[in-house]
Amino acid sequence: MKQTTLKGEFSLEGKGLHTGAYIKATFCPAPDDHGYKIQRTDLENQPVIDALAENVVSTNRGTVLGKGDVTVSTVEHALAALYALGVDNCLIKLDGPEMPILDGSAKPFFDCIKEVGTVQQTADKDFYYIKHKVEVVNAETGSKLMLLPDDEFSLDVKVNFNSEVLANQYATLDHIADFGEEVASARTFVFVREVEPLLTAGLIKGGDLDNAIVIYEHPKTQEELDHLADLMGVPHHDAGDFGFINERPLSWPNEPARHKLMDLIGDISLIGRPLKGRIIATRPGHTINTQMAKTLRNDIKRQEIQAPVYNPNVEPLMDNNEIRRCIPHRYPMLLVDKVIDKSEHYIVGVKNVTTNEPFFQGHFPQEPVMPGVLLVEAMAQTGGLLVLSTVDDPERYSTYFMKIDNVKFRQKVVPGDTLLFHVSFMTPLRRGMAVMKGRAFVGEKVVCECEFMAQIIKNK
Repeated sequence: MKQTTLKGEFSLEGKGLHTGAYIKATFCPAPDDHGYKIQRTDLENQPVIDALAENVVSTNRGTVLGKGDVTVSTVEHALAALYALGVDNCLIKLDGPEMPILDGSAKPFFDCIKEVGTVQQTADKDFYYIKHKVEVVNAETGSKLMLLPDDEFSLDVKVNFNSEVLANQYATLDHIADFGEEVASARTFVFVREVEPLLTAGLIKGGDLDNAIVIYEHPKTQEELDHLADLMGVPHHDAGDFGFINERPLSWPNEPARHKLMDLIGDISLIGRPLKGRIIATRPGHTINTQMAKTLRNDIKRQEIQAPVYNPNVEPLMDNNEIRRCIPHRYPMLLVDKVIDKSEHYIVGVKNVTTNEPFFQGHFPQEPVMPGVLLVEAMAQTGGLLVLSTVDDPERYSTYFMKIDNVKFRQKVVPGDTLLFHVSFMTPLRRGMAVMKGRAFVGEKVVCECEFMAQIIKNK
């Protein structure tokens, strides 16, 4: 799958939830590998903030990104819409300190992205795969996020509040393609008991009954309730009438839980890559959501590339017989058993290392270790298959080493290991010359990596 960006730009305008200021947000196409970035066009030098978890500076009633003294808040709804529609690269220009709240949901952003459309780019999507359970817990709040392996990106959310009106709710999204119908319209919500402290803290100046669900569940005198209504600039409400006090009815009985699910998608987008895994969230909120995003970002930064996903039950793209038809190597120098993944830019090969390998007789009899030079050779053979896939009649061509650089050996390879080779082009193929980066994995660990140049030559 290829990365995507917007076909054109669009703008949305409205109040900021917390500042009350009128703000314009313009969503623009962006190049490959750009990711999500937010630019403050109202400030000198128009600083740009990367929408990544390490740039989260606050989670008080919304996710706030910062760079130095510059901040942008309430970004989660817009990011959720971009993420759900598979947009990888987008520049958002803002002329204020926060995203406009609009109707309190992701739907206005979602609808505009659908209307303008998306376009496929050159670079491959770089998925982040959940391969084992990842868990983040906040004992004080009872919040917990758990990530499990899954073939898709899916979510389960459970919320619980100390409220007779809004107690336990549950929402699920099995397919991100259903975001528009099942989640996008879910509005943000607030309890009446929270309103005055939030206003005192200088927040929700732009909040009203058009952009938030307001929940009244703890008794107040009519005078107290009228005072709060005047502070927010909304109509008075009968103090004896508990429940949701909006004129617009709920889109779903569990709309608050669906909104929490939407917030979670927006916050998890801050890992900077599309995710393959299932999130099970209990009492999620921006704090624990971004804590999980930071945990995943730390893992992403530790390893430049994830180990390829290998399922031995899946039919290979190329088996040993097909490999033998493409490259001239034979026993004992054919070091790739099969190819399990390939695109225009990369290839993934597999080598099962057995105790019967001929080189183990002398390297070393008492402690068998696969020679490092053969790891490099195996990556070169895998790269040769990638290069040969660009020509017709590949059996009529051969690839030859010209240069090897930056070779690193990080761990021994021994009998019983399964090697996964990930080889990718570092530059476009020109005049039969290929510059490639190769990595060899055992499990999740890189055991060897190198850069090399090869030339493709037609056989005589």
